[in-house]
Amino acid sequence: MSTPHSSSTSSVPHRASPPQIPASLTLAPTASSSSPSSSSASGMRDAAEDDSDSPPSQMSEDDPGGEGGGGDRWEPDLRGGNNGGGGRWAPPDQVLENVLETVLEFLTAARDRNAASLVCRSWYRAEAQTRRELFIGNCYAVSPQRAVERFGGLRAVVLKGKPRFADFSLVPYGWGAYVSPWVATLGPAYPRLERICLKRMTVSDDDLALVAKSFPFFRELSLVCCDGFSTVGLAVIAERCRLLRVLDLIEDYLEDGEDELDWISKFSESNTSLESLVFDCISVPFNFEALEALVARSPALRRLRVNHHVSVEQLRRLMARAPQLTYFGTGAFRSEGAPDGGLAVTELATSFAAARSLVCLSGFREVDPQYLPAIYPVCAKLTSLNFSFANLTAAELKPVIRNCTNLRTFWVLDTVGDEGLRAVADTCSDLRELRIFPMDASEDSEGSVSDVGLQAISEGCRKLESILYFCQQMTNEAVIAMSKNCPELVVFRLCIMGRHRPDRITGDPMDEGFGAIVMNCKKLTRLSVSGLLTDKAFAYIGKYGKLIKTLSVAFAGNSDMSLQYVFEGCTKLQKLEVRDSPFSDRGLLSGMNYFYNMRFLWMNSCRLTMRGCKDVAQQMQNLVVEVIKDHYEDEGEAEIVDKLYLYRSLAGPRNDAPPFVTLL
Repeated sequence: MSTPHSSSTSSVPHRASPPQIPASLTLAPTASSSSPSSSSASGMRDAAEDDSDSPPSQMSEDDPGGEGGGGDRWEPDLRGGNNGGGGRWAPPDQVLENVLETVLEFLTAARDRNAASLVCRSWYRAEAQTRRELFIGNCYAVSPQRAVERFGGLRAVVLKGKPRFADFSLVPYGWGAYVSPWVATLGPAYPRLERICLKRMTVSDDDLALVAKSFPFFRELSLVCCDGFSTVGLAVIAERCRLLRVLDLIEDYLEDGEDELDWISKFSESNTSLESLVFDCISVPFNFEALEALVARSPALRRLRVNHHVSVEQLRRLMARAPQLTYFGTGAFRSEGAPDGGLAVTELATSFAAARSLVCLSGFREVDPQYLPAIYPVCAKLTSLNFSFANLTAAELKPVIRNCTNLRTFWVLDTVGDEGLRAVADTCSDLRELRIFPMDASEDSEGSVSDVGLQAISEGCRKLESILYFCQQMTNEAVIAMSKNCPELVVFRLCIMGRHRPDRITGDPMDEGFGAIVMNCKKLTRLSVSGLLTDKAFAYIGKYGKLIKTLSVAFAGNSDMSLQYVFEGCTKLQKLEVRDSPFSDRGLLSGMNYFYNMRFLWMNSCRLTMRGCKDVAQQMQNLVVEVIKDHYEDEGEAEIVDKLYLYRSLAGPRNDAPPFVTLL
């Protein structure tokens, strides 16, 4: 569940030969995700893009359209080499050749490949040498050296670093997740590497320079919620990666510096293969003429998201240069001229009418409502519309929504109000994903959406599969209605901001509402709970939530039995995030038999003690148990634990932990 800050609501068999790679070290067919945000609710949007109930072969269930491996089919070298890649190789035998010819070439899912690698040593070697994409869900789950030793022919690597709550400053600055050792190791091993996707990693300009130097065939770089780099590093990537097709910078946090460069101008004039350029999170100005020229010489460009320095006048020029765009992020969406002397709405509407391939629209960072009618010509074709930056009222939004009859994905601020959600319900019957973000993320704010809007959505959008809903008040009746009207739900995240909010009409706990969700939504794999909840709600979750892989809990439960119900009942649980809940060592220890099957456990501001955490560390030697202090200046070992982060690792405890992290 998304968590704005500490005062608001939030979610959270050993085999000796051949060695088994955990689910956190798997093949990744997807690319990067999009995570738009506004100044008051950026944390919510970041988390909305993150860890999910998706299978290990995917980076996130929120990835809006990840591509597969891409590129030409790679034929493994059966003579003992790996085209310059690292790793060990054994001479092929008949079994290996049969596997390569009849089985492995058809296996793309990580689960299938992992299973194949456990059949015998020949299959293990063959799977390792034919795997092209590697997903590592925790950069500390395995060492770079071990990954290189096993996989010899990788073309794509996806790495995730910091825990999800780093987006809300709940993970102290300097915690770790440095990409440097990975880049240094991957460079010599995989000279033919084409794609790197990093999420919540600390990336320096030197790291980006090493990427550009190490991989001459490099084509795709995606940095999602990363920090540590600046326009200097981006300039190196743009200048030296002559084959670059994708540069996606999504919700990154750039370092401020005096050496800011005009990085867009560094793209080589010989680079005409760009397919995706996303930089709406880069707040510094850039050379617009250089961008316009780059867009003009990139006939394959399909995805472009620009930052708030782009006005509607410049937007029109870009659209004229790239009528083939399918995904467009509009930048500011306001005029750079005087109110009476700016671009006419009809002129901008003409440009949108010419964009015949456009199906996804986002941006609107500083939207001027008078320009909204300009997008009417494309509304009927849109399948995705992101208004999560736009502070618009229901009256301003309804005329747009009523033209969007084919929407499948809609993101919006809660300023849409219940009235606006009724318009969505009346118009968008094919909607599959809805996200409502708060304009004001504080728990005592006056939200504009409620149970009324949720019930309207459930009645009009019955194909809904995923919902994230921030509100201030809710009823069991509305949640039960959603469980019955939208049985296809896979993701349900209800964030009732404020602590322990009951049913606004009856005053009862929200137990029955969440109980109905897990009972009636048989496909549910991700759940975030909030509001006044007792152990009864968790008993429902444990009994009926058999497919749940990600569970986020905030300000909920009234005893350790809540955790025990979850551990014993949710047999597929991979990720559990808990914050500000009354769970103690007893609840933690009730999960001892289940931690090995999970990717991670995060507990923040609960009632854990150092003794309980040490008990877990002593009894589960193959898990890494990190105790993180809230305050850097605290000296010595405190009895009460601020934060606990527990995860699986083949590499053992990391060697780059800062002083405020204790590894047990």
